[in-house]
Amino acid sequence: MTKRLGLIHTSATLVDVFAKLCAEHLPGVETFNIVDDSLIKNTIAAGRLTPGTARRVAGHIGSAEAAGADHILVTCSSIGAAVEAAEPLTGVPVTRVDRPMADRAVALGRRIGVLATLSTTLDPTADLVRRRAAASDKEVSLTARVCEGAFEALMGGDAATHDARVAGALAALAAEVDVIVLAQASMARVAGTVEAPVPILVSPPLAMEHLAAVL
Repeated sequence: MTKRLGLIHTSATLVDVFAKLCAEHLPGVETFNIVDDSLIKNTIAAGRLTPGTARRVAGHIGSAEAAGADHILVTCSSIGAAVEAAEPLTGVPVTRVDRPMADRAVALGRRIGVLATLSTTLDPTADLVRRRAAASDKEVSLTARVCEGAFEALMGGDAATHDARVAGALAALAAEVDVIVLAQASMARVAGTVEAPVPILVSPPLAMEHLAAVL
């Protein structure tokens, strides 16, 4: 039987990004999307993941299961805590997009850098890396930074400024760590433009590699 993957997004821009990755890594898997950008907008406005938003994330995960998903991928790191809370309530596997990336970072080095353009994404990703390191019985040193002004530039339609600021922050952080984790999928396109002496990890392709192994 054909497997079905349900993807839950907090931005419509990610639908095409993941559609291409699914076509490349999961050619025999049927996919469908649930998009609700109010989840990230409310999280940014509150400065944190609120209980109300977390309940709505769980509701979307339940809807994806009801729609026939054999596996569910949530593509936003900022709501990762809600994804983990919903997992025990769900009858099919649920993956938060940054978990495979965190595991790869822990495997690659002790000094791990985490870069984000939003503090609401930085903190959940950094926390995840720490917990995945502890689960692997590895001691890591974490350097977490927000790339100031980049997100605002992107939302204002100035992708060039966003990319330049992220690239500059990447170059600076690369001198201090063994591996860098990009906390947001929106930063992924910058990774390939920077020559860094350390690996730069982005969540979408690593999540797809993980799903290809389990689906």
